[in-house]
Amino acid sequence: MVRADLGLWGLMSKTVLLLDMYEAMLAALGKSGWWPASSSFETIVGAVLTQNTNWQNVEKALCVLREQNLLDPWRMEAVEEDLLAEYIRSSGYYRLKARRLKNVVFFLRDSCDFDLDCLVADFAADELREKLLAIKGVGPETADTILLYALDLPFFVVDAYTFRIMNRHGFVPEQTCYEELQAIFTENLPSDATLFNEYHALLVRVGKSWCLKKKPVCENCPLQCKRAWRKAAGCCQQKKNYSSAFIKGTGPT
Repeated sequence: MVRADLGLWGLMSKTVLLLDMYEAMLAALGKSGWWPASSSFETIVGAVLTQNTNWQNVEKALCVLREQNLLDPWRMEAVEEDLLAEYIRSSGYYRLKARRLKNVVFFLRDSCDFDLDCLVADFAADELREKLLAIKGVGPETADTILLYALDLPFFVVDAYTFRIMNRHGFVPEQTCYEELQAIFTENLPSDATLFNEYHALLVRVGKSWCLKKKPVCENCPLQCKRAWRKAAGCCQQKKNYSSAFIKGTGPT
């Protein structure tokens, strides 16, 4: 077992470690084909609806929106907010999410007249991220999901599954904020939207099927293998507060 104070990143190249994890998951699970949507706008809607709920509930809401022909920005702009809330009731916090969907739709209308290609062309990527974060109800995970999955821009999405896997394998301490965890990937992997897309999807699949919140199923997990990175990371069931020497910043802000 590697002692925490040695610093995991000091044992192997950060890029090698991360790519080895990626390759192990991809070899075991195959390509994910994410994001499950028929249009970029549907992806944006899904990114808002998935806040604080599971994807099954989001799918139910998307199905209703599809039946009502509301997976169209012009139609969603026109529909009454109270009616929109009823349509997405299955997603939970439906009144709040209806308001947030409206906020996003108004932003798209005012910024690019619902032309997402123009949105990408008119703003630098970092500037566009800041504009999304300025929308009430859009946090870092939602913004990065929109940027990556709807707009094909290289922003790595960090979620609870990402944190849980990286923490249990000893790569990050428990007190790690979104930006710190995101930087581990963005600073040590090629800036490639396709790679970020698949990597995040694979982490979610591992988190849902093996790295469970209360009772992780380590046996046959794609990351439970005799690869060099695992010798550095140690047992996936460890939940120690590892040294944060390899992370910039001091924790949540």
